Amino acid sequence: MLPFIRKDLAELTAYTPHPGGTSGESAHSESAIDRLDTNECPYDLPEELKKKLAWTYQQLIETNRYPDGGHAALKEAIAQYVNESITIPPLGGVTLPKTAITADNISVGNGSDELIRSLLIATCLGGQGSIFVANPTFSMYGIIAQTLGIPVVSAPRKEENFEIDIEAAKRAIAQNQNPPVRAVFVVHPNSPTANALTPDEIEWLSTLPEEILVVIDEAYFEFSQNTLADQLHHHPNWIILRTFSKAFRLASMRVGYAIAHPELTAALEKIRLPYNLPSFSQTAAELALAQRQLLLATIPETLSERAKLIAALTQHQKLQVWPSAANFVYLRVKAGEGESAEQEHKQIMQQLKERGTLIRHTGGGLRITVGSPEENQHTVDRIGELFDNS
Repeated sequence: MLPFIRKDLAELTAYTPHPGGTSGESAHSESAIDRLDTNECPYDLPEELKKKLAWTYQQLIETNRYPDGGHAALKEAIAQYVNESITIPPLGGVTLPKTAITADNISVGNGSDELIRSLLIATCLGGQGSIFVANPTFSMYGIIAQTLGIPVVSAPRKEENFEIDIEAAKRAIAQNQNPPVRAVFVVHPNSPTANALTPDEIEWLSTLPEEILVVIDEAYFEFSQNTLADQLHHHPNWIILRTFSKAFRLASMRVGYAIAHPELTAALEKIRLPYNLPSFSQTAAELALAQRQLLLATIPETLSERAKLIAALTQHQKLQVWPSAANFVYLRVKAGEGESAEQEHKQIMQQLKERGTLIRHTGGGLRITVGSPEENQHTVDRIGELFDNS
């Protein structure tokens, strides 16, 4: 290892995108691969919107000029969208107008990953703190923390329903004081297990002291319709993350955003890199919000297909399938005595890849994105082939 590189990086593994269908291991062409491994929307932008974006790029975007470094127009559009999704509780008998979220409450990142990194820099860097996660959960919280030399404290989730073991979480946070936990990360609903936060979990988050930042990742909000954005005004130590990569079909544009107290978003503005979001990405996100009724119109289909997929997979007695509040389904093999479930999971993932379906092996189980009706039928048929032949 080169002598000027931090020694602890030798113990880390770089994030590797999930292998696609072009490695030659699949007999199917890339276009025939069902990519159900990264929780994307199965549908591209409608052709008319792509044409509008192309026109904007040709006529309005100057590639020799830097983008809007303050994301002013995009922040205003995001604030309007967030306000549509929340109900502000009455205060003294008077219902507050739906203007609680403003552009000052919004910070925009190059994907949610950049926002996660900025939050860690703002709270934990330089030995100031550690983070807490309940596993299994989104792996990037821990990965990004480790790249910054920030300790990761964890507790398990309950095996039967993947709720956070709150008592174990309390003990883990109390016992790790050098450095103390300064940020708690949760996903609502969780990835990869697809369960939304329960009232007990939300109550626990509400009781965390103000010196701990609570990061609530709502990447799948459009599918779950579960949000805690209406509670932000009660909790200045909470921040909500969302993304344009899922329901809004802009995964290639890398646009994420945070909703938080203005002092926190101001801190994120100090930390993020200048001109972090290209003009084309900002334009695409603004267009997606302007056309949200069109783009989000496929969500009822996704929810219907999710129910069909869960029902079909549940027919296999060897599979345990959990309920889902997101656009993916989580399952595990019921391993018999002496059997290795993890080995079976790897085999199932590889066998499906060979048949033309990509899924994700993560968190001790298998995560399958809800795709188009055709893709979902392929999944059902191919898994049926595996278990009919076993």
